Amino acid sequence: MSEQQAPQSRRGLARRLTMQALYQWLVNETAPEILLKQFREQPEGLGRADPEYFSELLRGTVENADALIELVRPHLDRPLEQLDPVEYAVLLLGAYELQFRPEVPWKVVVNESVSLAKTFGAEDGFKFVNGVLDKIARSARATEIAAG
Repeated sequence: MSEQQAPQSRRGLARRLTMQALYQWLVNETAPEILLKQFREQPEGLGRADPEYFSELLRGTVENADALIELVRPHLDRPLEQLDPVEYAVLLLGAYELQFRPEVPWKVVVNESVSLAKTFGAEDGFKFVNGVLDKIARSARATEIAAG
């Protein structure tokens, strides 16, 4: 079964945990290493999630946050400071995968991000996330989109 067909795949679960960790990072300014440790030490641990992918997504998103913000900012309809922390975390995560994980199809990145926004975000926040990531994908993955 492909990653696109299995929303609760190991990578899908890693994305879900990463979004939750990024939320903590944004709201509480918790260091990524502390978050990695906390998530690993929870009674349920990382469960079936891909631990390497979780670690890479969290570290990579935080380490590249400034560049990712600049990638996201031109597509926003409001100041960055007014974003809901869930939407903000999902956008950074999606932007990271679009920029740094070219082997993951752009549609998977957008669909998984929309799913996270539907699950954790405000009622229509997923529409906003979809629109922003779609615009980022059209520039970051133009060749892939044109071929598909």
